[in-house]
Amino acid sequence: MLMCQIRCTFRLWLPAVLLMLLTSVRAGYASPPPVPLANTYQKGVALEEYWVSEKLDGVRAYWDGRRFLSRNGNIYQAPAWFVAGFPDIPLDGELWMGRQRFAELSGVVRKQLPEDSEWRGIRFHAFDFPGPGPFHDRYAKLRAVVEKADTPYLTLVEQKPASSHAALMARLDKMVAEGGEGLMLKRRDSRYKAGRSDDLLKVKTFEDAEAMVIEHLAGKGRLQGVMGAMMVELSSGRRFRIGTGFSDALRAHPPAPGTCITFKYYGLTATGLPRFASFLRVRDDEPEQSCFAL
Repeated sequence: MLMCQIRCTFRLWLPAVLLMLLTSVRAGYASPPPVPLANTYQKGVALEEYWVSEKLDGVRAYWDGRRFLSRNGNIYQAPAWFVAGFPDIPLDGELWMGRQRFAELSGVVRKQLPEDSEWRGIRFHAFDFPGPGPFHDRYAKLRAVVEKADTPYLTLVEQKPASSHAALMARLDKMVAEGGEGLMLKRRDSRYKAGRSDDLLKVKTFEDAEAMVIEHLAGKGRLQGVMGAMMVELSSGRRFRIGTGFSDALRAHPPAPGTCITFKYYGLTATGLPRFASFLRVRDDEPEQSCFAL
């Protein structure tokens, strides 16, 4: 009789216990937000249809009204004081510390226990207002929301009409010379919708993409005893080597197999692989590694 009561009680409590465990495991995760993603700018685009802004070398973040989500649904654990004055409506933008500080920034925002001193140097730069209507109307609403917000940690990404290809390239060259990463183009009449499209375009002096580290290849000559190159895999499953772009420190202690990296390249070869691929950085802006989730 006693054993029957124990078994019955266990059956009743088991679902609740499993739910509690599952909730604790997924406490830092939510459904991926339906954010727009960029294609690459090509000469010939009707620039009179676009607005241009600086491409921030930051961490993409979606403010859902109460927390920051990565594009893969991971939660960035910002301090309560950081978000205290934020509106209770969605905003799309980037967490940013300044030019050429991506590695430092990603290390800060991925921490599950945020450090106040590190977050004080971060700002959330909002560039879109999720919702209905064309972008130029959403941007006007976004400006009003940012101006009304009582916080120094929320700022607006300035976006202005683009003009000609020559003017765009001149601005790109100036931006890169000043340490910037590139430019972004947003179609002024575009709707807020998830996925990649030409409504959003990145303008850079090179193209970039993600790949997963498969194995390290031993170096020769000057690189004897350290990594000479790494074999990586694209989301398509195709593999190729990357042998340039690494510091001596990184060659001595390369990112482990399974790590997601960003590499830059200049077009494709006749076989469809990246041309002149070079290591750019470890892609570690997600609290949990998810190389090809989007």
